[in-house]
Amino acid sequence: MTVQSPLLKFLLATSLILFLMYFGRSVLVPLAFALLIAFIIYPICSKLERFGLGRITSILIGELLVFVLVGAVVALLVWQFSSFLSQWPVISQKLQLAIRRLNEVMTDQYGVPAETQLSYLQSVLFDNTNRLFMFLQNLLFVSATGLVMIVLIPFYTALILIYRDLWVESVIAATGERNRNRVMKLIKASIKKYFDFVKGMLIVYLVVGILNSVGLAILGVPHPVLFGVIASVLTFIPYFGIIVGAILPMAVSWVTFDSVWYPIGVAAIFTFVQYLEANFIFPLAVSVQLKVNTLVSIVAIFAGALIWGAAGMILFVPFLGILKLIAEELDEWRPLAIFLGDGSNT
Repeated sequence: MTVQSPLLKFLLATSLILFLMYFGRSVLVPLAFALLIAFIIYPICSKLERFGLGRITSILIGELLVFVLVGAVVALLVWQFSSFLSQWPVISQKLQLAIRRLNEVMTDQYGVPAETQLSYLQSVLFDNTNRLFMFLQNLLFVSATGLVMIVLIPFYTALILIYRDLWVESVIAATGERNRNRVMKLIKASIKKYFDFVKGMLIVYLVVGILNSVGLAILGVPHPVLFGVIASVLTFIPYFGIIVGAILPMAVSWVTFDSVWYPIGVAAIFTFVQYLEANFIFPLAVSVQLKVNTLVSIVAIFAGALIWGAAGMILFVPFLGILKLIAEELDEWRPLAIFLGDGSNT
């Protein structure tokens, strides 16, 4: 019983945490986003406060900078997407022509009757229409939830930063006054490393987005900025992100130019940019290696999707990275840091 007791306690604690995370996601998700944003804004607020600005004023300026940055990216994507939708009738006509040609090939060369193809196509369209209807229903719910989160997240972020001294003191009280210096050092080091990492990753996304967009523009693919930026952002998902980001521009280029060489060209551009990002752009731009190893990252993404949906896919990997930073600062947590790491620091 003494051998099983620690394991039983660990399993019960883990089950309780997962239970609370799943059923409390409506409260925890905006808090988690707010905590990450507070990590990013804190160094800015701290500098502004040292210049003589008040805490609330500094926080408002920091949140405004984040809002302007995110708003600029969203506005760019919306502008490109609206332009893409305006040309959808032309793309739709070309897609119908490609389907007719495929039907002719299937009938003439493989002997598949046109009626069979039509029946299959109708069933696929019917299933996808139902899925699209369900997706739109979920999208309306997510949009309504998103509007609430747009209000809650800046509010939570401001409160976290306003009462940050109180939160730190509560951590010190929980760990003991004798650990004050160690806790303060750990918190400051984690925030600084995470801020430097995010700053570097923004540079990576910017450079990769520009390279993707320029490559697609040279190839002649419509709406290169839209596809280039989306593919750049999706690189946060190891391996799968770049594949998902390449599917839409490959399909649009194939329908637009009616040639298989254009999709191959899109794949070649994304592969080349991904090689540059992994071997040159990321090492130069990101001085702090926050990445956990690929297996843990993928498991975290899928676990996040199961527990918190799309928000979990975004949040779980950064929090694992922060956990890795903390584990690196604590000798007793060194095995966890090695487990989560990618082997570059061992």
